[in-house]
Amino acid sequence: TYIFPAGSTIRGSKMKPVFYSEVVSKFLYGGKDTRLSFVAKNVSYRFKTGYEGLHNINISEEGGKLVGLMGASGSGKSTLLNVLNGSSKPTSGTIAINGLDLYDKSDWLEGVIGYVPQDDFLIEELTVYENLFFSAQLTFGNHTKEQSEKLVRKTLKSLGLLEIKDLKVGSALDKTISGGQRKRLNIGLELLRKPAVLFIDEPTSGLSSRDSVNIMDLLKELSLNGKMVFVVIHQPSSDIYKMFDTMIILDVGGHQVYYGNPEQGLVYFKNLVNMVNKDQGACIECGNVNSEQIFNILEAHVVNEYGHLTDRRKVPAKQWYQYFVDNINIPPINERTDKLRSIQQIPSRLKQINVFGMRDLQTKLKNYQYLLITFLEAPILAFFLAYLVKYHTTIDYEKVYIFGENVNIPVYFFMAIIVALFMGLTLSAEELIKDRKILKRESYLNLSRFSYLLSKISILFVISAVQTISFTLIANWILEINDMYFSTWLVMFSLSVFANILGLIISSAFNSAVTVYILIPVLIIPQLILSGVIINFDMFNHHLTDDDKIPEMGNVMASRWAYEALAVDQFVNNRYNKIFYPYDRKIKISNYKRNFYVPELEKQLVNVFNNIKDTTDEAVIAGVNRSLRILQNEIPHELERVGEQQFPEFIRLNREHFDSATYDSGKNFLSTLKKFYSQRSSKWLSKKDSVLAEFIAKPNGQQELEHLRNTYHNKRMTQYVENYLSTTKILPTDNGLIQKTDVIYTKPKTDKWISFKSKFYAPEKALFGMTFSTYWINVLVIWSMTIIIAIV
Repeated sequence: TYIFPAGSTIRGSKMKPVFYSEVVSKFLYGGKDTRLSFVAKNVSYRFKTGYEGLHNINISEEGGKLVGLMGASGSGKSTLLNVLNGSSKPTSGTIAINGLDLYDKSDWLEGVIGYVPQDDFLIEELTVYENLFFSAQLTFGNHTKEQSEKLVRKTLKSLGLLEIKDLKVGSALDKTISGGQRKRLNIGLELLRKPAVLFIDEPTSGLSSRDSVNIMDLLKELSLNGKMVFVVIHQPSSDIYKMFDTMIILDVGGHQVYYGNPEQGLVYFKNLVNMVNKDQGACIECGNVNSEQIFNILEAHVVNEYGHLTDRRKVPAKQWYQYFVDNINIPPINERTDKLRSIQQIPSRLKQINVFGMRDLQTKLKNYQYLLITFLEAPILAFFLAYLVKYHTTIDYEKVYIFGENVNIPVYFFMAIIVALFMGLTLSAEELIKDRKILKRESYLNLSRFSYLLSKISILFVISAVQTISFTLIANWILEINDMYFSTWLVMFSLSVFANILGLIISSAFNSAVTVYILIPVLIIPQLILSGVIINFDMFNHHLTDDDKIPEMGNVMASRWAYEALAVDQFVNNRYNKIFYPYDRKIKISNYKRNFYVPELEKQLVNVFNNIKDTTDEAVIAGVNRSLRILQNEIPHELERVGEQQFPEFIRLNREHFDSATYDSGKNFLSTLKKFYSQRSSKWLSKKDSVLAEFIAKPNGQQELEHLRNTYHNKRMTQYVENYLSTTKILPTDNGLIQKTDVIYTKPKTDKWISFKSKFYAPEKALFGMTFSTYWINVLVIWSMTIIIAIV
C-alpha cells in the first residue's frame, strides 16, 4: 500500500501517466452542486498602441481545477488574467462560463467571479478582522451584524488568521502582519462571497517558500471543493508546480505554447528539442520537477561560431505557437448550462452609505497622525494669523487694541478665505487616490458609486465644519470681531466644502498623490489673484474685464464671492452702521447724483449741442452719437423719479430732431434734477442728525456711540467697500454712466429675474425681480458652484 498524495503520479512502462488531480476530480461533485465550465475560444487582445498582447488563446476547463498561467516577463500573463476575469474586453474571441458570455451577459454572472490582485488591496489602518467585516457588510445586505461577525470568524479560522484578527494590517513600512498573512487576508476578502471562479495574480510573489506552499495549499483546497481557480505563477518550486491540474504556458507576444498537465509539459518541450532525457518530466530519484527548465528551452539562444550566445532565439515565439497548434489538441468538455448561484446580496444604497461611512471613519480615527494634523492645523493657523494681524494703535504713548482702528481686518478676511480653500483641498485631494485599489477590488461587487461618494463627502463636510468652527472661534476672538462668528463660519465652511469637492475631482482625475499636491497651488493662486482683493477688478487688463461688471474670470472664483460676502456683511450689518446705514445710503446716492451724475449728463448734453451740426469729422460724429446714447439710456431712469412732464422734449434727443429748444429744455431739467437731489440729501442728512442727537441725548449716549464705532465699525473696511482709492468717480461708456465709487450704497436693478453680475461690494443683488442681501446671495452662489462640480 502506498500513500497517493497531492502532486503524485502513477506511471507504468506501457500506460499513460495517471495524475493525482485526475483521480480526485472524479469525486468532486455530488448531490445538487452546480457544475461549472469555463471556455475561452480564439481570444486575442490588442493594446491601444497596436501591440498584440494576446494571440488566439484557447481554454477549456471544468470546475474543480487549479489552473496555472506561466510565462516569462512580458508574455501576457497578467493581460490574459484581466481578459479572463472581465476587466479587459478581448479584441476578438469569446469567453463563456456555463454557456454565458462573460462580457455580453455580465449581469447574469454577477457574483460568480472573484479577483485577487498581486498588490495588497487592504485598508492598512484597519485590523485584519475589520477588513473582512466591512467587506462582508458590503457583500451581504441581508445579513445582520451578528451574521456578518459569524461569517468573518469562520473565514478567519479557515485562513488560519483567527489568532491575529485584532492586529492592524499596517503598511509596507510599518509591518504588523507577515507577507503570507497579508496574501491570505487578500484571498479571504474574495472567499467571503464564495465566487465560483477565482483569479489570482502571483499569490506567492515576495513570500518565503513555506508561506508560498501554504498559500497554494489553500488554493488547491478551494479547487478540490469545486471552485475553478486561475493562478498567474512565475517559476514555481517543484511542490507548487505539481499542485496545478492544468498549466497554460505563454511565450513573448501572448502566444500560447502549451496547454495540459504540468509535469507532462516539461516532457513535451524536451521532445520538441530532442533532449537526451526527453521522456523524464520529474527527477527519477527525488521526483522534483524543474519548471525553470521549460523557460531555458523556450528562450534558448543561438551560439555563434566563437561559442558566444547571440541575441537571436533558436525557436521564435511564433514557431513555438505553431508547434502547439500542430501537436496539442485541447480536449473538449461538456459545456454546462446549470444556473450559477451567487450567495452575495448587495445592500441597499442607504446601507452602503452607512457601511462606507463607518469604514472611512474608522480608517481616519485609527490614523493618529492624520487626526492630529487635521484638527490642530485650523486652530494653529487661526492663532498665528490673528495674532500677526492684531494691529495696536498708539494712544497717549500707550499701545492699545481697537477693532475699529485695525487696518488689517480686510487682510484677515482675505487670508481666512485662502485658509478655508487650502484646508478643504488638502483634506480631500488624496481621498480617492488612496481608495483606488480598494474600489478596483470591490468593482466585482457592483456597488453604488453614488453611495461611496456621498459617504466620503459627508465625512469631509463634518471635518470641514469642525475645522472652520475652531478657526473662526479663535481668530475672531483674538481680533475681537464681534457679531460675525456665524457669518464668518458659514462663508468659510461653504468655501471649504467647495474645496472638498474640487479636491475629490482632482483626486479622481489623477493617479499620483504627488501630481495632486503639485496641482493645489495651481488651483489656489487664481483664487488669490481673481478674488478682487490683491488686484482691484478695475485695474485688470481691459481685454479681460468689463467697465460695468466683474470680469467673467472673477465670477467663477469662489474666493471672490466669499470675500465680497464677508466685506459687505461686516460693513452693512455691524451694530454701529445698522443705526445710520439707511440714512447714509440715501445721502450718498443723492450726493453722487448731484455732484457727479447730473454734471456728467450736462457735459454730454453740451457736447451734443456744440457738435451736432458737424458732419465731416468722424471722431466728432462718433462722440455726439455716444453722448446721445448716454442721454437716451440714463434720463428715462430719472424721469421715473421726477415725472416725465419735467422733460417732455426727451423724445427729441436724436440727430434728426435735436435743436436749441431741446437743449434748453434738457438744461433746465438737469438743473431741476440737481436741486432735487440737493434737497433730498439735505432731507436725509437732517433725519440722520436727528437720530444722532436722540442717541447722544441718552445717558452716556456719546460714550455708547463711541464704543459701538470702535467695537463694530472698522475704518479700513469702510475704505475698501467705498473704493476710496479710485480716482474715477464716474465713467462714461458707450451705453451709459457707471458709478465707480460708493458702490456699497447702490441699489440693484430688478428688471431681470436673475442678475448676479452686479458691481463689486454692491450691498444687494437682484433675484426673481426682488432684491436680497449680497451675503446670502453669495453664499447661495458658492453652494450652487459646489453642487455643479459635485455632479462633475
